[in-house]
Amino acid sequence: MNILELSEQEIGRRQSLQELRDMGIDPYPAAEYPTNAFSTEIIENFKDDEAREVCIAGRMMSRRVMGKASFAEIQDSKGRIQVYITRDDICPGEDKELYNKVFKKLMDIGDFIGVKGTVFRTQTGEISIHARELTLLSKSLKPLPIVKYKDGVAYDKFDDPELRYRQRYVDLVVNDGIKDTFLKRATIIRTIRRVLDEAGYTEVETPTLQSIAGGASARPFITHFNALSQDMYMRIATELYLKRLIVGGFEGVYEIGKNFRNEGMDRTHNPEFTCMELYVQYKDYNWMMSFTEQLLETVCTAVNGKPECMIDGNLVSFKAPYRRLPILEAIKEETGYDLEGKNEEEIREVAKKLGIEVDETMGKGKLIDEIFGETCEGKFIQPTFIIDYPVEMSPLTKMHRSKPGLTERFELMVNGKELANAYSELNDPIDQEERFVEQMRLADKGDDEAMIIDQDFLRALQYGMPPTSGIGIGIDRLVMLMTGKTFIQEVLFFPQMKPEKKIPQSSVAEWAEIGVGEEWVPVLRKIGFNMVQNIKDEKAQGLQQKIGDVLKKYKLDMQKPSVDEVQTWIDCLNKE
Repeated sequence: MNILELSEQEIGRRQSLQELRDMGIDPYPAAEYPTNAFSTEIIENFKDDEAREVCIAGRMMSRRVMGKASFAEIQDSKGRIQVYITRDDICPGEDKELYNKVFKKLMDIGDFIGVKGTVFRTQTGEISIHARELTLLSKSLKPLPIVKYKDGVAYDKFDDPELRYRQRYVDLVVNDGIKDTFLKRATIIRTIRRVLDEAGYTEVETPTLQSIAGGASARPFITHFNALSQDMYMRIATELYLKRLIVGGFEGVYEIGKNFRNEGMDRTHNPEFTCMELYVQYKDYNWMMSFTEQLLETVCTAVNGKPECMIDGNLVSFKAPYRRLPILEAIKEETGYDLEGKNEEEIREVAKKLGIEVDETMGKGKLIDEIFGETCEGKFIQPTFIIDYPVEMSPLTKMHRSKPGLTERFELMVNGKELANAYSELNDPIDQEERFVEQMRLADKGDDEAMIIDQDFLRALQYGMPPTSGIGIGIDRLVMLMTGKTFIQEVLFFPQMKPEKKIPQSSVAEWAEIGVGEEWVPVLRKIGFNMVQNIKDEKAQGLQQKIGDVLKKYKLDMQKPSVDEVQTWIDCLNKE
């Protein structure tokens, strides 16, 4: 990297790095640093009458130098603690360079340091560590955006969402509460695993690369498998493979893993998302509703200490039981239109009357889904089971035992969004094949989310699958609910982002066309001339002076070009 591509602070830190090395100090030592305590534990267990010796390590987040004594704040993986450092304590001999030069001048905010010392309480009552030894563990070359406060106003806040999501590593360091969100995410997943394991179900793994993208209605990502010379799909769901395992004799199987759908991104959608799918033999969707209620109540209590939480200003209770509402009744309740018994064209007309955008590729199921999504979905704040979906919307679901044309399916709505989808699973192989064929008819009409026939799955069903209930729960959305976050990006460490915007720059070859040598390109860019055309209206002498200023400022051992040379560059541009 050319030094001119760096900021002044970055240049200063690299100079400090070199000085440390010149002094024989390794800024990135390889040896283990044996810590024996964390900041929070030290503070929690502090006793005034006990002189406890500790060894701690972390980032230096602030520093106050007061002559021969200083205060620093160390941030480790648990929290922060103050460190009291005096010159004579860390430099007991004649050589005081560790304090006077290394600590005061060559260490920076963001550096990782190790401290050995005694825990004590300062005169102001703050529990701190009185340092006896100080060790540099890792030099930070980029300055952290440390928030500063004056008169209650915060400055230099790292709060731009684009930067926070793109540089999550910085977000976690400098912004309070971010790490807590992800610790809660870990608690949620751990609790789900515990509940399912205690119920006797087996966690499994199924293929991420699939020859057929099945188990959901969604557009897949496509790649090519060179070894087999065939196209493959990133999985859109784990369903069909998990059902194969039920056929194989497992009582219950679940998978917590990534699914991929080549669709849009917004505040509740990411193309790569985590889903938990569970399938249990000899159960139905009624049993699954009760199980889901208990699971979510347990999860909410584990995360928040109670079965309720605040989401978008609403107090949402996950305490069982939840309301059960048939989808067609929900639509009738909200719009006044009764869709029961209506055909595709009649439903399309209703959609048009409601001002919902539809097209000829949409079948009956898709039309009902659109009507529900536009008119009803956002109204369900408290957990609500929307049940008994039309067969056209549910190609993998068992027909309702008492309601013709409907299936035994539910979707769990919370805070206006779908959280879970569950069925009494279709285990009739002949019926399943007919439903797949209907899906292919929709695909022929132009529906790019219709399912492809999975012949191997049909073959598995023909060997016999017991009565089974299954559910899929979106983990990312569940974390949003349990932590009160309104954007899915807040609960993903590294959400998908648009490519980083880059400042347009003329290439070295383009500069060469007007006679500018490669060595001068970084200098001109540092001045602010990113494009060749930028120098077109410059005066040769003025431009030469600006080049000279850069050379002087950054102590570059280069002879600045003559005024005539610079004039040649400008003349070449003006000839064009």
